[in-house]
Amino acid sequence: MVLATAVAGALVPASADSIDSNLALASHARVDAIWIYKGERVLTLVHKGEIVSRYPIALGGDPVGPKKREGDRRTPEGHYTIDWRNPDSRFYKALHISYPNESDLRVAERGGINPGGMVMIHGMPSAPELAWLDTRGDWTDGCIAVSNDAMDQIWGAVADGTPVIIKP
Repeated sequence: MVLATAVAGALVPASADSIDSNLALASHARVDAIWIYKGERVLTLVHKGEIVSRYPIALGGDPVGPKKREGDRRTPEGHYTIDWRNPDSRFYKALHISYPNESDLRVAERGGINPGGMVMIHGMPSAPELAWLDTRGDWTDGCIAVSNDAMDQIWGAVADGTPVIIKP
């Protein structure tokens, strides 16, 4: 088990939706990487190789296997970065993942398919009729959804250019 460590002394009590009930990252600290474990439905924030915070996630509606094409409702697997952010998304904040990477593009080109590209880490939908959605089931079109409280913490801890590793 990896124990969480302080990032410039910035660990504080976790929010209720954090998997780690005793630790979470303060909003002013920065992390080195995001690790996402699809099978465990967990997003982790990492600093100097140590997990500093973990959050439950919802994935695409067909989550097993890597994303191959636009509209397949799968979440990609591989190495990416956060390349831009949207504070005014139709979800509560959104961080764009640099999918497709070069490997994804080669696979798509060989198959003659469109790999898609709007894969985000985002909070819950802003539409009132979708207020019932949460992280207890898979419902996105391939994005990674977290609670709004988690998104606030992630948003503050993650800079553009932060590596994202998504594992099966």
